[in-house]
Amino acid sequence: MMSGRKMMSGRKMMSGRKMISVPLKENERMDYLPVRRLKIIQSEDVFVFSLDAILLAQFTYLPLQKGKIMDLCTGNGAIPLMLSMRTKARIDGVDIQHRLVDMAKRSVRFNQLADQIDIRQLDVRDVPAVYGYGSYDVVTCNPPYLPGYAGQYNDNPHLALARHELKGTLEDFVRVAGDIVRPRGKIAFVHRPARMLELLTLMRRYRLEPKRLRFVYPKPGREANMMLVEGMKDGSADLRLLPPLFVYREDDCYTQEMEQILGDESRWGMGRE
Repeated sequence: MMSGRKMMSGRKMMSGRKMISVPLKENERMDYLPVRRLKIIQSEDVFVFSLDAILLAQFTYLPLQKGKIMDLCTGNGAIPLMLSMRTKARIDGVDIQHRLVDMAKRSVRFNQLADQIDIRQLDVRDVPAVYGYGSYDVVTCNPPYLPGYAGQYNDNPHLALARHELKGTLEDFVRVAGDIVRPRGKIAFVHRPARMLELLTLMRRYRLEPKRLRFVYPKPGREANMMLVEGMKDGSADLRLLPPLFVYREDDCYTQEMEQILGDESRWGMGRE
């Protein structure tokens, strides 16, 4: 759908002695990420990262210096880019959509992180065969939230794939995470609370013991609309229910915790749920 479009003018960034220039395609823009000075290529026609990606990147355990991290369903690479500010470990990311992978690769190049981050186009279900079993210390995943049979699909095929399980089920994503993480390694998911029991059941089925669970609420008095779950491969049973995270106060301003997470929101382009 996007092929054949004319390239627009690129963007340049000075870092040290190098100047990096990457092309922006039609209807793309360069936005700030809520971490230091990183930027990301986005398009309303294809994909725009949202709060769930930010919270998952902030929630998950990470080794500080060494190790390997895999981000499944990486989209336009927002999570690997944000994780790179918390660790020096190697970060891989995979997504089935060529257009998103192309955007992610250009963002990685723009931010001069190609030595740390590698993004590839790949069906998540093929990841163990390509990357190896038990080869990662940490696996993160922000999967499509809706089953393939649920509701109507978006007319935009990029958005339909991002929102519905059309190229893999929740079980596929959990199974693959369990296959590629090492024993005692960590996995982290963000998902909707409506699928909590399904997710936790699948995690245990694939030897990923739930260890930390946190619910995210739009504001006090509302039902939770997100949950963050961390598990350990072959871990012992010991689930901690963390304090709730409220996004907004009653006056519709961000809570103090959210302000600390987001920083200066006016400088970057997060999509709205």
